[in-house]
Amino acid sequence: MSLILQSVFSPEDLARVRAELEACAWSPGKATAGATARALKENLQAGGEDPRVAALGRFVHEALQRHPLFEIAARPARFSRVLFSRYEPGMSYGAHTDDALMGQGDARLRTDLAFTLFLTESSAYEGGALVVQSALGEQDIRLEAGDAILYPAGSIHQVAPVTRGVRLAAVGWIQSLVPDAARRETLFDLSVLRADLGQGGAGRDVLVRLDKSISNLLRIWAQL
Repeated sequence: MSLILQSVFSPEDLARVRAELEACAWSPGKATAGATARALKENLQAGGEDPRVAALGRFVHEALQRHPLFEIAARPARFSRVLFSRYEPGMSYGAHTDDALMGQGDARLRTDLAFTLFLTESSAYEGGALVVQSALGEQDIRLEAGDAILYPAGSIHQVAPVTRGVRLAAVGWIQSLVPDAARRETLFDLSVLRADLGQGGAGRDVLVRLDKSISNLLRIWAQL
């Protein structure tokens, strides 16, 4: 299941992140690609050893966790570090699938979900769509600055060539407490239904029974 998360960043958040990235050094992104994808990746990334970049990554994680849909959609257990990518005219990232496992030692995680948080207004560049393949065909995703897309990391996806302007984005990966995508979607649907019923004035007894079902499914499906 892919899901658009609107307004993960406020305008003030965007201004802060873009200003700090302007002061950071950028280097070829091939260094963080897997062996298969390395030849397909043509972009720039903010220096991963810069403490300012690490702080911005934590800022992204905190913003995602504040979003009302993120927790119930991802059921996050662990996060990768955030990569800040820059695509200038002619740059792209060809069709690939993400590595199933990332990181080393205690930082190693399984990549159940990926996210892209757009940092540039869509009117400021052309091309650069995130293209995700699914059973329904290809989705071309170009969101407004501050919006994010959450999608299966195992899908085939690419970043189309940028033809004008500069495309900035924050990308990362999540290991979920519920590895199975169908089970995560079931829990998401039940959680959204619970919220809708609560806002619609459903009785407390109904809501408690639904809470019980969601909690018990988590007990069965969650992997700690």
